[in-house]
Amino acid sequence: MQHIQTVLAKSGAYSRRETGRMIEQKRVTVNGVTCTHSTEVLPEDEILIDGKPLPEPAERIYLAFHKPAGITCTAQQKVEGNLVDYLNFNTRIFAVGRLDKASTGLLLLTNDGSIVNPLMKEAADKEKEYLVETKRPVSDEMIAKMRAGGLLIKGKAASPAFAEKTGEYTFRIILKQGLNRQIRRMCSAFGNHVTSLKRVRISHIHLGSLPAGEWRHLNLEEIHLLKVGVNDQN
Repeated sequence: MQHIQTVLAKSGAYSRRETGRMIEQKRVTVNGVTCTHSTEVLPEDEILIDGKPLPEPAERIYLAFHKPAGITCTAQQKVEGNLVDYLNFNTRIFAVGRLDKASTGLLLLTNDGSIVNPLMKEAADKEKEYLVETKRPVSDEMIAKMRAGGLLIKGKAASPAFAEKTGEYTFRIILKQGLNRQIRRMCSAFGNHVTSLKRVRISHIHLGSLPAGEWRHLNLEEIHLLKVGVNDQN
């Protein structure tokens, strides 16, 4: 048996976040019974959303996108500057993780909802590398604390990270965590302010020379390495 959210996400039509909302709204039934977040299903069970069968699985798409500043990582088209309207892609895709509106750099996009949550868990052990520029000089104390971990980000302790100064006002940092506005909040804790934040790598996938606003398909090796361990988590 599989959890209902896993089955819906594997259909490729919905992200896990969306499936959670649909379950809360009582739009999903299994064999005629409204399901809950704890519902498990068998392959032969009839799953309906709004009384309709699941759509046929779409061809899997995996993209690397160079997000420019000013774009919001959301599929909600009521939000000005949303990702969907900007990309105007020919099929429905969503982001694996996020970059805040002011940040730039590598963003992974897919229509494979089954990989999104597992990849964003710290246990997935996926490194994310950033280049950061600050308003004030980067202090040795701030770098040391980022390396040691323990800074509180909205009540949760930041894990130890690789960090190094690359200039008077710049540093490089590699995270495995994904706390909300983590780098900006860590800098703020030392009275500094991020003026530029760019993600240049997620695990083995590099931004490289991809121009801002452009995307490319991941190659087969990149896709395979991205999914290593995901099936075990599902």
